[in-house]
Amino acid sequence: MRGWFSRAGMRRRGEGMQITTPVAEELNRYLDLSSLELKATAENMANVDTPGYRTTGFDFAAEMSRSIEDLQGREGGTAASLPSPPLADVDGLLERPDGNNVSMDREGMKMAEAQLQFRTGVELMKREFTRELDAIHEDQK
Repeated sequence: MRGWFSRAGMRRRGEGMQITTPVAEELNRYLDLSSLELKATAENMANVDTPGYRTTGFDFAAEMSRSIEDLQGREGGTAASLPSPPLADVDGLLERPDGNNVSMDREGMKMAEAQLQFRTGVELMKREFTRELDAIHEDQK
């Protein structure tokens, strides 16, 4: 399996060497976006009783697609170098008389979805690390 990662994917951090692959960087971004979605949902839920509060969020699929394009367009680019997506007001929600439009039903579903995305990302990252270690050990034979 020689040559499946480039030297651009090798970086020194502290005393050890960190080897990254394009897939690992994309999964890293996937986890970052999932975490941001969890935080935004938690913030919305925490403000359910705040008069005038507007539900915020972002389009996860669109941001992930944009991130993949950005990572593929940068030689040796890392997910950490990409900016966080801007949170925007969510349109189409019913507003209460106090101006708040947070729906706990919607936020509960968004929380479950974000948790599932994060868990999936963790499992995929574990598999990617296993694949990298297998390639390293195969290369040493």
